[in-house]
Amino acid sequence: MDTVILYGSSGGNTADVAEKIKDAYGEGVTAIDVADASEENLNGEFIILGISTWGIGDLQDDFEDFLDTLKEADLSDKTIALFGLGDQDGYPDTFCDGMGLVYEAVKDNCKKVVGFTSTDGYEFDESISEVDGQFVGLVIDEDNQSELTDGRIEKWVKQIKEEVA
Repeated sequence: MDTVILYGSSGGNTADVAEKIKDAYGEGVTAIDVADASEENLNGEFIILGISTWGIGDLQDDFEDFLDTLKEADLSDKTIALFGLGDQDGYPDTFCDGMGLVYEAVKDNCKKVVGFTSTDGYEFDESISEVDGQFVGLVIDEDNQSELTDGRIEKWVKQIKEEVA
């Protein structure tokens, strides 16, 4: 299965996490910064979207620019997984909202979204990336829980591989 990771990164953390996911996933995965992406990059059967949240619940700038492309693309035969970066201490009321915004844009236009994860182990007040008591993807907090990143990625990659098999 062709797999592509599309991510937006301003400070480098989302790019680093995308590379870690790519390495954990193994062969046949391409990681592309959305600043350099086009609709052609949505051709993979399995698309992993990486989003960071900036300010008070805003999308990273390059991903915000790419969102219309994502909304207009035919994703009906695509399986999508999401990962998001946020700061639960600094922004507990909008923690990882960027991932929730992208989820809302793709959930009804794709074959399915996989990779939902537990909210256990996080301390936040609100997040639009939480649906029915779970995050809509992998949540990473490099600011406050960087020591948990590698383990979370390993567990999540195993999960999404099983869900798309």
